[in-house]
Amino acid sequence: MVRVHEESRIDGRRQTATYERPHAAYGWLAVVLPLLLGDAGLKGIGLRSRCIRGPGSLFADRASMLNRGATATEPPSPEGCHPHCPHALGLPDSLYFGTMAGVRGFADPNVQINPDGRTTFQQLVTDPGDINPRRLQSLNLFERLWQLVLFLLGLFIPKERSLLNADVTQLTPWHINYLGGDWHKATQCYGGGDNSWEAGHISFNGGLSNKWVSTNTPYSWGFFNRADVPIHFDIAEGWTIGDMYQEGILAATSPNRVLWMSGTVNSPGSPNNPDGNGNMILDNQASPGCKKPRVNCFPFTWKTIPEYWQEAGVDWQLYQDPDNFEDNSLAYFVQYQKASKDSELRKRGNSYLGLKRFYEDAAAGKLPEISIIVGPAELAEHMPYLPSDGAWLQKQVVDAVTHSPNYNETALILSYDEVGGYGDHVVPFQAPKGTPGEWIEDPYGLVGETAIGPGYRLPFYIISPWTRGSQVFTEHADHTSQIMFLETWLEAKGYSGIRSKEMSPWRRAHMSNLPDLSLPNITRAETPLTWSPPKIRPDGPLGSNSDNYIGAAMCQARYKTAHPPVPYGRENANADPARLVEEGFKQVRGSLTEGRYLTVEMGGFALTNEGTESSNLTISKATPKHEDIRQRWILRLVGEQGGNTFNIRSAFDLSYISTNQTLERSRANAQIYAITDLGNGQGHVLTARKLTGSIENGKSELRKEFVERQILGVRDGVVEFGHKIMGWKIFSVTYHS
Repeated sequence: MVRVHEESRIDGRRQTATYERPHAAYGWLAVVLPLLLGDAGLKGIGLRSRCIRGPGSLFADRASMLNRGATATEPPSPEGCHPHCPHALGLPDSLYFGTMAGVRGFADPNVQINPDGRTTFQQLVTDPGDINPRRLQSLNLFERLWQLVLFLLGLFIPKERSLLNADVTQLTPWHINYLGGDWHKATQCYGGGDNSWEAGHISFNGGLSNKWVSTNTPYSWGFFNRADVPIHFDIAEGWTIGDMYQEGILAATSPNRVLWMSGTVNSPGSPNNPDGNGNMILDNQASPGCKKPRVNCFPFTWKTIPEYWQEAGVDWQLYQDPDNFEDNSLAYFVQYQKASKDSELRKRGNSYLGLKRFYEDAAAGKLPEISIIVGPAELAEHMPYLPSDGAWLQKQVVDAVTHSPNYNETALILSYDEVGGYGDHVVPFQAPKGTPGEWIEDPYGLVGETAIGPGYRLPFYIISPWTRGSQVFTEHADHTSQIMFLETWLEAKGYSGIRSKEMSPWRRAHMSNLPDLSLPNITRAETPLTWSPPKIRPDGPLGSNSDNYIGAAMCQARYKTAHPPVPYGRENANADPARLVEEGFKQVRGSLTEGRYLTVEMGGFALTNEGTESSNLTISKATPKHEDIRQRWILRLVGEQGGNTFNIRSAFDLSYISTNQTLERSRANAQIYAITDLGNGQGHVLTARKLTGSIENGKSELRKEFVERQILGVRDGVVEFGHKIMGWKIFSVTYHS
């Protein structure tokens, strides 16, 4: 990929910036598969083994709803499924739903607070040269001297900061179109910041995640809302959105797409490169050779996921036009480059059937078991290409699938490959330091020993008959989750040997394999502007970077700049990001994570903090909109990241549910609950657990094992503990009161 250098003028001054991937992925990818999921083949699909191990797990049947054309609230069917079951389709790309109600966005009650007292919403506007001490300790003498040089240069080289006052020290998330007027049109060709390995890890800052504005760009901290990207909102809310899906690696397009298609970037310590003598990819690279010894060496040589499909006899096909933005990551592997024109790898993985053929096959009900889509460059939402044009493509694909005769047997997954230079307040969930294949010594010498990923969150939504109804999927997931979903699905169909040997064991243990799987009204998409040039042919073996779409060119010609002045000032610096979010709710799917307000309901009643002198946990009648603050709760994780044990805190007065079912301000006596997703829309089980040790230093680190206690439920209108499994419906809610 070629970086784009843009010059613009703000307040009469020239501003130069380098961008990669501002809005979205580097083009589209998609996967379509017909599923044959018998009941026996579905046992064990669901949460990773990190939560509960052994027979009798509550998770055993959580994906069995895929067996049939059923609603999410129907109980599991013992008969199995229609003999020709769902297709599934996925498109990695990127956008941010921070203002959407019911997801982990700007109203996050668990936002990280850094040692300087700032939350990750409050980004430093200047880089004081502060290096995270954890990171500084890992640098050698030369690297420390280089950091000092960079700091001194920063004192004398002025930074372009529109509307930046001397007394402004932080920037909170800001609406890109806050000025109104024609800015909502001009910012369609807007761009975020740099998404390279170097830029991403510097912004990450060893886990403080506080340098998006000061060392990347203040434009990485801008956001769109529903009015700016209505089609994206319509699609995500028409079905199920995942709000904890992360990019696979904290880096740019190519390594994320390679990981999506192969399960690895071949990092040292990974199964395919245990001794570190192999070559890994950390940045975009499409020129023969290596950028550094054993780093970014093109072409790539390890096994891809489609090769497992081919060996097992799975019917699959990649659909792409010649104008594919060089985004078909399979073409970057030597085995596809050397494959003969008549070989299955070449015909299925690196030919140019075109998206029109995909639409025709979908309409005729003739899609293969697995389909991959790579879209045109100008519809990729990559700066300067328009989100509205990308939305048109998304709607084309959604319409093709939902109007297909096979829709009742189809799951469509839309996602993005990397963050595009946009920031995120949620610090990535990553493996513990030293985990093989997950932690490496930074070959660029910037950050010492570091995790390769997963990186920051990406938009992710699932379209299927089983995921209708504005729900939120809350499990930790990344690109390997889609691979594991396909593996499980193909095994249930009767295929064998389809299990990536290249994937990191930590990802298998901690990333979700995705949830158990009436059409909504979607805003009309304007057809992208086009002209009629000569027939496009691929520029080379990777494809082409141009076609006849001209929306971005028209946008750039019509507006002097796509970047409004950054609204530095006290009003922004002291703003409450929670007020930016729409009000509303979504029902939760999947295992729970922190970062949202919840209502916990059963049989028309909800867990309630009455706020009376008795301070007892009670229930009261649930409301249709789930807006009563007395019924609103916050989870606080107990134990290691990725676990399912929490303290439960009232949003009404910040008290905790205690071990004797009263509400107490102190966390010392807070009850620990294991929260387990039953799957199939049956809700979540809340099991009170007793800790035989203690919680040390407020860090939620468990000294000893849990001892199982009792299950929280409702009987005769009162809260009770027992041994009967009872599923609570949990809603993620966002309200300003």
